Amino acid sequence: MSNSLKYCNSLTGYSRFITREVTIGSLKMGAENPIRIQSMTTTDTMDTKATVEQSIRMIEAGCELVRITAPSLNDAKNLELIKKELKSRGYNTPICADIHFTPNAAEFAARVIEKVRVNPGNYADKKKFETIDYTDAAYESELERIRTRFTPLVKICKEYGTAMRIGTNHGSLSDRILSRYGDTPLGMVESALEFLRICEDNNYYNIVISMKASNTQVMVQAYRLLVAKMIETNRNYPLHLGVTEAGDGEDGRIKSAVGIGTLLEDGLGDTIRVSLTEEPEYEIPVAKMLADRYAKRKDHSIINPVNFDLPYNPFEYSRYQSHDIINLGKSNVPRVVADYSMKSEISPASLFPVGYNYSVPLDKWNLTEMAVDYLFLGDKEISFEIPGTLGLIYNSELWLKNKNKERSYPLFCGEEYFLSEARSQLLNFVAVDINVLTKEFIDKIKKETNVCLVLDSFNTHTMPELRRMAVELSVNQCALPFIIKCNYANLNEEQFQLYSSTDLGGLLLDGFGDGIWIKQKDCVNPQVCNSTAFGILQATRTRISKTEYISCPSCGRTLFDLQETTQKIRERTYHLKGIKIGIMGCIVNGPGEMADADYGYVGTGPGKISLYKGKEVVKKNVTSETAVDELVNLIKENGDWVEKTV
Repeated sequence: MSNSLKYCNSLTGYSRFITREVTIGSLKMGAENPIRIQSMTTTDTMDTKATVEQSIRMIEAGCELVRITAPSLNDAKNLELIKKELKSRGYNTPICADIHFTPNAAEFAARVIEKVRVNPGNYADKKKFETIDYTDAAYESELERIRTRFTPLVKICKEYGTAMRIGTNHGSLSDRILSRYGDTPLGMVESALEFLRICEDNNYYNIVISMKASNTQVMVQAYRLLVAKMIETNRNYPLHLGVTEAGDGEDGRIKSAVGIGTLLEDGLGDTIRVSLTEEPEYEIPVAKMLADRYAKRKDHSIINPVNFDLPYNPFEYSRYQSHDIINLGKSNVPRVVADYSMKSEISPASLFPVGYNYSVPLDKWNLTEMAVDYLFLGDKEISFEIPGTLGLIYNSELWLKNKNKERSYPLFCGEEYFLSEARSQLLNFVAVDINVLTKEFIDKIKKETNVCLVLDSFNTHTMPELRRMAVELSVNQCALPFIIKCNYANLNEEQFQLYSSTDLGGLLLDGFGDGIWIKQKDCVNPQVCNSTAFGILQATRTRISKTEYISCPSCGRTLFDLQETTQKIRERTYHLKGIKIGIMGCIVNGPGEMADADYGYVGTGPGKISLYKGKEVVKKNVTSETAVDELVNLIKENGDWVEKTV
């Protein structure tokens, strides 16, 4: 795939990708309409009262489209009762039926509610995890089978004016797609296009498309590739954005912002669903906060456009090739810089929020998995022995005066580096903004062997400006490692998490950044800032520091209490660094949706759980009372268990 393939209007100027307008009942989506906010009920669809009450809570929180699962024909029929009850209580918000495996449910729902969502991976296929070597003729025969199965729904939607979402999920690609395209973003796009072509052959265009994945790298690449394919073929369908199985709490918000925010930055996206393992009404404010950030984005400071082929491939992850200095660059994981320059006083206890615990009786430092790598002190001084894994960064003038320079390094501002007579023989940090980073400056600085650049931006269009700087370094063949720095002030905790995750996450997903530095004032405490930084690295899969939970949001198909179960599993396994555990409420969100999880916990019936190692079921019909213990035993049996350290 050419890395010059266009996937958005501009990489430097905020410009929304204008799609065709889709009508969903009274709701208009795409074109110049606002980014729409939606969520999904977690109740049993057959429980009309509970589903109506939850839908109302969602609507009053700002939900503009209510999605409800319809796993059977009876569930689909009950959607009509739910819709009538909502209308009788004064709520006309459109409903979307979520369909997997059951065409008859989709065909009924399309006659009575405003939108249906179908998953190309399981609407006409049964997943068996088989690799099949198709001939072209055999593949075409399969497509004809799908056409026969899917066309009736298309005709009903066209007749009744019902909208449709063709919702591809990374984890539920059909065996047929996997056999031909592999487990790739291209496979996801082709899966959607197969169904889209059938719609178009029937002159039906009231369609929204999604490319959802739990892996943020895959998710972003798939959406970009979809848009590139649409531009190539003169299509412009609206995009539904979402990260599947994002999880809950801080991790769920960070992961959602990394995926969704990266696409919003480039003007992509017409509707958002943030998939948290929490009550659906809690998803709405998060989605609104992500979308509202772009209401006035077009007024940002001008960034010089990219008028050449990109020096990286936006459809595949590949890390920017820099050389290494100490623990920065090349194959080293991205480092974290904590900014302590505004602290009034720094003591050993001050380092607790950034992963260093000092024991006075033992005169010993204990490190957590989220121990920062560098501490920026500015013009502050410390008078105690620091941990051996920590580096200190001072403003250059103070660094020069300090007698003890062990594990301490100067920060210069742009040209100041060349004017200084004294530099570190080991490592110098040089801060630059887009105005300093000229070709002439790059040609001079790239000859240095002990410099790490700090790319800084105060543009409201922060991520694209920092990306433009990174591109400039690459084009001019500068192999110096660089840290990406973002600045925030006067934000609440959730805004801080979402904005920093978007800005830094988008760059990391494109392979840029040998470290991250978040400077914040009046936003959050140092511990939240630090956990956010490590959470961003985890969500982009560029540095794994803790257990990852791929946990689906609840829905009417869920066979156990997802929130309670996720918490129980967390309590037992949070210390298993680097292990990925999928927690799925039903078989629909089962082995496929767990993507690349190492272990899986999947509801298969009331009170019954199946446990997976990878995509293979190893224990069936375990009772929910003993399932968490059995999961722990399974991890132990496979040699991935370690005991907690005190």
